[in-house]
Amino acid sequence: MHATSSTSAGADGEGPAAAAARLTGRAATGERRLSGALTEVTLDGGLTVMVKRGDGAGAVRAEAAGLRWLADAGAVRLPAVHGDDERWLVVDLVAQGPPSARAAVRFGRDLAALHGAGAPAFGAPPPGGPRDAYIGRAPMRNATGSDWPRWYAEHRVLPYLRRAVDAGTVRAAEATDVERVCERLPELAGPAEPPARLHGDLWNGNVLWGADGQVRLIDPAAHGGHRETDLAMLRLFGCPHLEAVLDGYRQVAPLAEGWAGRVGVHQLFPLLVHAVLFGRGYAEQALEAARRALTG
Repeated sequence: MHATSSTSAGADGEGPAAAAARLTGRAATGERRLSGALTEVTLDGGLTVMVKRGDGAGAVRAEAAGLRWLADAGAVRLPAVHGDDERWLVVDLVAQGPPSARAAVRFGRDLAALHGAGAPAFGAPPPGGPRDAYIGRAPMRNATGSDWPRWYAEHRVLPYLRRAVDAGTVRAAEATDVERVCERLPELAGPAEPPARLHGDLWNGNVLWGADGQVRLIDPAAHGGHRETDLAMLRLFGCPHLEAVLDGYRQVAPLAEGWAGRVGVHQLFPLLVHAVLFGRGYAEQALEAARRALTG
């Protein structure tokens, strides 16, 4: 899920090359448009960066703060932030290569270390990041809590369920299955765990397999959460060598008993976000995940 704009220039007419030069203090010597929101820019001295045009100050601030917070853990690799403001984000360009089992195991270990770096509370935003952030194009409020089942229900699942019902994407009668999962979360959530430092939008598109054999993560919706949520999102949309990732993860931080049976509970949040953004097909997947959780 991506928080991007369909235009490449700001309201003041500034383009990505000019923005990169202004934010880095280095002259731009070339640019290559990759999409409406992403441009590869070459700077004086040969540094090549990715320049991203955000939807607004909240989206750009949240992403930049998230990248820095995750990088501060010294675990998973992320593209370095070279500059950001209310409209533009300038980061390292990642040279990509093929996925490999060896890189996957290392990524799993690094992801476990990232989660282990912790967060002040469930829902805690990155330092300097806004409370009102985004996951993709959907608003995501980083209200904090100390009890994961209650926080997850109140601040992750139910807000998107209500939006989906209001839009007619989920029928009111169907919503009761998701509401019942939320009511039963204290028993469905497994053993209590401390807040983990989450990427927060860890689908396969945000996992870049580097040409140097190391994985890098992009486009975070970083916050304090339950570590199983990141792992459940990796499974939701498929990730190359996922079992190797999980093997590496468990070498560093074993998962609590019954974690595999809780995957659907953790997938409710991203599925409902997708239902709000993309429609009925994802709503049906969310409802199926809720029913599986209720029937065990």
